Amino acid sequence: MSATSVVSATVLTAVCCAGAAVPSDGKAVESDHREFDAALHTPFHADSKGIRTITLHFSYPDSEQTQQVRWRLELLRDDGHVLKQWKGRQALAAAPVRVAIRWRTDGRTAGVPAGIYRLRLRAGIEMSIGNTPDHDIDVEQTWSVAVGLPRPAPSIARAPALSAAPAPAGSRATLYTVHLGNLHSQTNHSDGGGALGRCSGSQAPQSAALGPTEAYDFARRHGLDFLMTSEHNHMFDGSGGTNAGADPATVKALYQSGIHAANTWNLAHPGFLAMYGQEWGVIDHGGHLNILNGGELLGWERNAAGDLLADTATPRNDYATLYALMRQRGWLGQFNHPRGDQFAIDGKPLAWTPDGDAAMVLCEVLNSNAFSNRDDESEPRHSTYEAGCNKLLEAGYHVAFSSNQDNHCANWGASSSNRTGVLIERGDALTADTFVAALTARRVYATMDKNAELVLTANGRMMGERFDNRGRLTLQVRYAGRRGQRPAAINVFAGVPGRNGEVKLLSRKASTVLTPTAGAHFYYARVTQNDGKMLWSAPIWIHQTRR
Repeated sequence: MSATSVVSATVLTAVCCAGAAVPSDGKAVESDHREFDAALHTPFHADSKGIRTITLHFSYPDSEQTQQVRWRLELLRDDGHVLKQWKGRQALAAAPVRVAIRWRTDGRTAGVPAGIYRLRLRAGIEMSIGNTPDHDIDVEQTWSVAVGLPRPAPSIARAPALSAAPAPAGSRATLYTVHLGNLHSQTNHSDGGGALGRCSGSQAPQSAALGPTEAYDFARRHGLDFLMTSEHNHMFDGSGGTNAGADPATVKALYQSGIHAANTWNLAHPGFLAMYGQEWGVIDHGGHLNILNGGELLGWERNAAGDLLADTATPRNDYATLYALMRQRGWLGQFNHPRGDQFAIDGKPLAWTPDGDAAMVLCEVLNSNAFSNRDDESEPRHSTYEAGCNKLLEAGYHVAFSSNQDNHCANWGASSSNRTGVLIERGDALTADTFVAALTARRVYATMDKNAELVLTANGRMMGERFDNRGRLTLQVRYAGRRGQRPAAINVFAGVPGRNGEVKLLSRKASTVLTPTAGAHFYYARVTQNDGKMLWSAPIWIHQTRR
């Protein structure tokens, strides 16, 4: 069953999208957010009349000419089969635009049975090759929606798994404490820190009033257990481009002052972890990644005298060199808002290297609106990057999922309820060392609901682990929700590291028993709650030796 609708795009009020840099005065600033971006906003449930309004957001900050966006929105079963689609074209200049689609989904006229489905938006700038129009798929977004009154999800074990995870026979069960926080934000050391009353976009570098210390204090007061301020590495000279008159000593001292601020804060505030680091790279033909524990400022820019404006030179967009340096230094990384055309090596996007696999531990599967100025967790707009993370997993990367906010306004960790959950062994204090150990073990889950918890185990082994398996494999999804939330859908996915293929749905059950084929495999779980919020477990990697 399939249906296609062509929607004439309607330009409504311009709004600032995740990825767009539009300051409150409406004038574009020189920043690191100049790229085509698309976001999908849809209610999980239809209204009382069975109608929902789906909104597509498109932006291309500082575009010098009008572009044509070609987009397609598809309704998918969880096995990927397309049931319905809409498509269209949209003129887009420097101002963001949005397209509204009104869809009746009461089960009778929707043309699909009641259940939980996925909406997938694919959009890109239309280009011409000769006289033939072509379409560059730049962005893919997916969200869950409920059609009609779905049947309840299968029963699921509650997550005392987080406080008492199953363990292999004969071994002691390990107890964990969950710590929730945000691993992606900016302050006035780069293009963040804007006061909420005046902030609606990226700040001019180093122009805002609020820095790392204010960020840590805000996050702690708003209930977070940790916050990383991840400053754009090429803005320490006070410019979104290159400051030809910058003093290298001043640039390097600013970075070291951030590390000092985090260390000083941690000494005075046990129980909260302040982290300071850098968001390396540029988005356009590159890709952002966070270096989570780097002690040096990395960069490629030089002043007019030829002096490097960083501690250590790293060529722009040279990810192979960067990964090698990170591995040598023992630094850990997170892929930020990854897309399929980024992180290229020798022309191959999302390319795997042994150094990269050793250094990169996280993939940002969800990000809330980077330029939200809300501080009551009510921000409705988010972007998902599960497609990009899946490609990285299929390329061979051993990354867990994280969920962050990329705050540029002074609402660090408070624009939305999404968090990254990190499991630290019970009895161990939350410190830089225990945190890094948990990330290295990939004991991490991503959640849109700070009150919900998720764990995946395989034969009693904790998510994030890698082990050899022989015979049957039992995958167990464990979830705990509060405030009346419960699972509406459970999905367990399977893939093959290094295959560079497609991640596939394996099961819709909380408990799945299988005998894998010989070779390498990974598995992860995604739970969709009855309010539409989602959680992602870390993957588990196995090597099946014999049946």
